[in-house]
Amino acid sequence: MSVKVRLGIMMFLQFFVWGVFFVTMGTYLSQLFKGEEGINKIIGNSYATQTWAALFAPLVVGFLGDRLMNKEHLNGLLHLLGAGLLWWVSTLTDSTMIFWALLTFFICYMPTLALVNTITFQNVDNIETEFPKIRLWGTIGWIVAGLTIAESFFGLFELPILPGIESGGTTSAQFQVAAVASAIYGFYSFTLPASPPEGKGKPVDIMQILGFDSLKLMRNPSYLVFAVCSFLICIPLAFYYARTGEFVGAMHFGDRTGAYMAWGQVSEIFFMALVPFFLTRLGVKKMLLVGMLAWALRYALFGLMPSNMAVVMVGILLHGVCYDFFFVTGQLYTDRVAPKEMRTSAQALVGLLTYGAGMLVGNYVLGWWGDSIGLDPSTKEGWLEGAEKFWLMPAGFAVVVSVIFFLTFWDKKHDSKTGDVGELEADPAVS
Repeated sequence: MSVKVRLGIMMFLQFFVWGVFFVTMGTYLSQLFKGEEGINKIIGNSYATQTWAALFAPLVVGFLGDRLMNKEHLNGLLHLLGAGLLWWVSTLTDSTMIFWALLTFFICYMPTLALVNTITFQNVDNIETEFPKIRLWGTIGWIVAGLTIAESFFGLFELPILPGIESGGTTSAQFQVAAVASAIYGFYSFTLPASPPEGKGKPVDIMQILGFDSLKLMRNPSYLVFAVCSFLICIPLAFYYARTGEFVGAMHFGDRTGAYMAWGQVSEIFFMALVPFFLTRLGVKKMLLVGMLAWALRYALFGLMPSNMAVVMVGILLHGVCYDFFFVTGQLYTDRVAPKEMRTSAQALVGLLTYGAGMLVGNYVLGWWGDSIGLDPSTKEGWLEGAEKFWLMPAGFAVVVSVIFFLTFWDKKHDSKTGDVGELEADPAVS
């Protein structure tokens, strides 16, 4: 088996483990804690475990993976530990215990997102041409995970591939499936090509590992605006990842929610191919602005027409524009602005501001907001009554951030419509 095929399988399993439960976890929690006070905060806190773990992930990778042990071995150990933790989560019924078990799992899982990238980088001849093709298998893994747990092919017809399991997306079975996949993946990781630590013997620089040495980029007023707006836009972003699955499930799709949500990743693949085309014609500022406004439009559709299935599907299909136009363009802009010796730390800093700090704040805000408006997420009637208030708040927030960005961001040097786009990569992780 070729190295590229082995790495493709690695990427597939990496995102299958995450995707098989993350989209539908909110639905399970809303049923498990139905009628309990503070149910929205319970859901928000549970999703916040992923973002808390994202803040610590660079330390694990930067110290263990870069200095102490082979990355494929570390990846295997972390996923074997994760398998046990996921199975444990499936047995819990106390919200506090679920929080700590999920947090421990994500502390194991989040560092592996960086590990699989560096394993790939160390074992391919041409990173720019080969990595995007290998990374695509991660998105495919996320899509297949949604179809698997929903036991439906994009909602078009039934796909019963989990013997003995019914309604996997609304029960603890989703964690058990993820646990089995994580265990298989853990053992498989030990067969991956050797990826020894490249920084062995070098001093540990915590500031560099966290990307804080790239803070000097903030001296560029345009980049400062980009960084602040990236943090702010990820506050409403958290609403999508934490609550859309249970919202569309209660309103329209039920057990098939994972299959319908997978259309968002299909859209992501489609618009990923179009990013270079649009970027050369619109430039950085307009691309980022379109991505921000797409979030506002999606939430407005959810809030104003929640009972219209076609409109809800449009909101899901907007994922490609929401994610690719903002995050991929932002990654490219950062790569252009940062000096060569600072590009890795600059990307790490953007990750901390967005997937870490921004979504962390968002997960707590969505829990507080849901309870403040009295949202009952466990029933269709509850969502129908509370959808407008719940979704229009992040829609309005996204519009405000977009206006701030439009009025304050301008970088003529890097907003060229004819610049070299090059190869792009993205992390639909939380896709």
